[in-house]
Amino acid sequence: MAEDAPKDKAGSFDVVMVHGKTDDGQGAKIVRARPGRLDAGEMRPLREGKPLGSGDVVRLEPREGAPALFDVHVEHTVEAPAEPRGAHGPAQVASAGYRESWERIFGPAGRAAGTEAPS
Repeated sequence: MAEDAPKDKAGSFDVVMVHGKTDDGQGAKIVRARPGRLDAGEMRPLREGKPLGSGDVVRLEPREGAPALFDVHVEHTVEAPAEPRGAHGPAQVASAGYRESWERIFGPAGRAAGTEAPS
C-alpha cells in the first residue's frame, strides 16, 4: 500500500473533481490534479472478475466544504500490459494436419522444386 504524502509540504497534493456520469452511467467523469499533472478521465468501481486494465486503484476522501472534491489515496497502481514480442500480425500456427496437407500438396520437405519423388 502506498504511503500518503503529507499535505503540508509543497507539491504533495492529489485531488479529484467529479463532474458528471460516464456515457454508460456506470462511472464518473473526473479531473485529477497532482504535482505537475492535470488529467481528465473516468473513474469506475472495481468489479469482481473484471480486468483492471491500467491506472490507479484509489480510495477517495471527501474534502470538507467542497462536495465535488476528493483527496486521492493511491492503494495500487496497475501498469498497462506490455505487448508481447512478435505480436505484429496473425498468430502462426502449424498443426500436424496443416503439415500433412502441405506435404501432400507440395511434396515432402527438402525435395527440390520441379523434381519428382522416386517410385
